[in-house]
Amino acid sequence: MPREKEGKQKTKGTPLPIIPILQKFLKAYEKHCAQTQTSVCPAIKQDLKTSINNERILRKFMLVRPRDSPPSTLPISLEPLLITIQDECYMLGKEICIWSLQLSNPEIARLASLLELKGRACPFTSLELIDCRMDLWSLRRLGRALLGSCLHSLVLDYCRFGNEEIESIFSGLEHNQRLQVLSLRYCGLGPQSGPRLGAIISQSSICELHLDGNYLQCSGAVALLRPIAEYAEMQGRDQPATSPPVPKSPPQQLQVRQKGSSTLNQTTKSPGAVTRKTTSGKERRKGIKKKMKDLTEAGPWLVKLYLADNGIDGKGKEGENGLLEFTQILMCLITYSAHLREIDLGNNVLGETAAAHILEALRARKTGKLPVLKVIITPQVSSDTFKSIWKNTKKSSITRKKKKKPGSWSLVSPHPDTRPGLRRGGEAQALLGLESQTRHYRRPPLGGGGNESPP
Repeated sequence: MPREKEGKQKTKGTPLPIIPILQKFLKAYEKHCAQTQTSVCPAIKQDLKTSINNERILRKFMLVRPRDSPPSTLPISLEPLLITIQDECYMLGKEICIWSLQLSNPEIARLASLLELKGRACPFTSLELIDCRMDLWSLRRLGRALLGSCLHSLVLDYCRFGNEEIESIFSGLEHNQRLQVLSLRYCGLGPQSGPRLGAIISQSSICELHLDGNYLQCSGAVALLRPIAEYAEMQGRDQPATSPPVPKSPPQQLQVRQKGSSTLNQTTKSPGAVTRKTTSGKERRKGIKKKMKDLTEAGPWLVKLYLADNGIDGKGKEGENGLLEFTQILMCLITYSAHLREIDLGNNVLGETAAAHILEALRARKTGKLPVLKVIITPQVSSDTFKSIWKNTKKSSITRKKKKKPGSWSLVSPHPDTRPGLRRGGEAQALLGLESQTRHYRRPPLGGGGNESPP
């Protein structure tokens, strides 16, 4: 009797080896590339071989154009990869990243169709199209696919958009209750994009927004922040004055990419096999509950906002009045938002007056017992104001461990050399180092691209 039970348990969780799956996937990918007369992507091939050798599940597909490929070389295409994923029913990949490719209409159409399949045949929860070129038809098709996709993260950095092109993307983001991370760095967005972005953030579950390197200026930034600030003020004023605010929990965030901690070849260690489980009635009910949880309540849930290098200063058409209006909206958001944890305003010349208002709002936030908010500004203000802002935004980044000698420190931050106050000398230099952080993508190596990723 005991032996029979053991046998039943073994058939219940039959191991499915990952190595044959990846070997078959690689062979099918090479075949489809030959059929479509396109080149095999060296990064995809190398990542698959590395995953096979290490007995790891390949989670992230990185499609990159080689740096110095001769003109006679066949082009790299997205289509063979997508065909292989569908034909092989590979449901273990979660992220797809495409760098510096000219994407044709058939490629985008196939990608959009895959995204629209959701969980049935599309495993992807993260899509990155970085420095890719797409025409208006492709962007409209992609926008329609975003409406019903299961994506949690969308990155379109360095894709230059006109007004009509970006509107196609915005239309697919309205009332999106799944997307949590949106990145539109260096996309050529102007002040006219501010109102649309503000409406999208207010009615979606997006909690992390990257807009570095655009040109929103004061008017665009005001239009973006106004609905969020008004909602935060309304929520803050409704709280009793005697008790600290208890914010509703924002949607569960994905593990966000951080400098020095992310990898392009996101492979997860497995013991050499993937377990196939039998589905029971209870598991099916759990699956239904999981789908319901996947649809989070509409926002605004903004937790992290990155507006570095957006021409937010008093030098545009709005002049000093525009900067004053932006500062007032920002003060309201800082004072009342219980969700917000980080704002990056680096490389925007705000000036001494705006910095003083930010400091005043941070002190009011502290008085209201709201969570610590990290604010990054360009250090073109007086040193006293700059240090005061930092002191009111810092967390406990240095912690003393028990049973340690006096003078020994435990560093929590992954960037100890750029955090102020860690060195006992050169405090001003460290302070300046914190605010001079820049975010630039580095092209990954062709083979084994899993050693670094966009910050």
